[in-house]
Amino acid sequence: MKIALLGYGKMGKVIERIALERCHEIVLKKDEFNTYEGLSTADVAIDFSVPTAAVDNISNCFHANVPVVSGTTGWLEHYDEMIALCNEKKGGFISSSNFSLGVNIFFELNEYLAKIMAQFDSYKVSMEEIHHIHKLDAPSGTAISLAKGVIENSNYSEWTLDEAKNNEIHIEAKRIGEVPGTHTVNYDSAIDSIEIKHTAHNREGFALGAVIAAEWLAGKTGIYTMKDVLNLK
Repeated sequence: MKIALLGYGKMGKVIERIALERCHEIVLKKDEFNTYEGLSTADVAIDFSVPTAAVDNISNCFHANVPVVSGTTGWLEHYDEMIALCNEKKGGFISSSNFSLGVNIFFELNEYLAKIMAQFDSYKVSMEEIHHIHKLDAPSGTAISLAKGVIENSNYSEWTLDEAKNNEIHIEAKRIGEVPGTHTVNYDSAIDSIEIKHTAHNREGFALGAVIAAEWLAGKTGIYTMKDVLNLK
């Protein structure tokens, strides 16, 4: 399979290595210094860039008729616009805040636990996410996805980085050293606490999941999620 890498930072290089190990070919390594030359020859593109580049990267894929997997976060104010363009161009698209297989299982556990805990008003939910000091957005896209998973399955209505009020979920975002990513969901009451936690040990899981998603998406049109890729629906 021919892959275009859109974003060639630390994650892009890990994705490249894993893709080559799985016998794929890299036809484009797009960074801020080069063009999209070679994109149209790709079977699929993987975007792990920065928020300011993601929309251009994804748009160029749809215009080039190349399915795209995007793991960039911090650009979602343009998400509906990209979905409309994908539908218009009959493109293929998977966007996820986190492609780690473990994190996507964690998403499912989070939603299941939220449904159970919605029955018990004595517990208050909060979240913590820890990432490396180079991460540009806060809270992380993964933390936002976790919060949305709770909101969709409970009486909570919003998340906040500030002190939580009424039906808000407080997210504490920390930036420490080179931490790849740790996410914790807490349910606290006066009597006890329940906690679920996912800890990434390195970037390998994110990269492998993105390559697996690209393998699954190649040749398809439509808008999908990691639930489709991992058959979690």
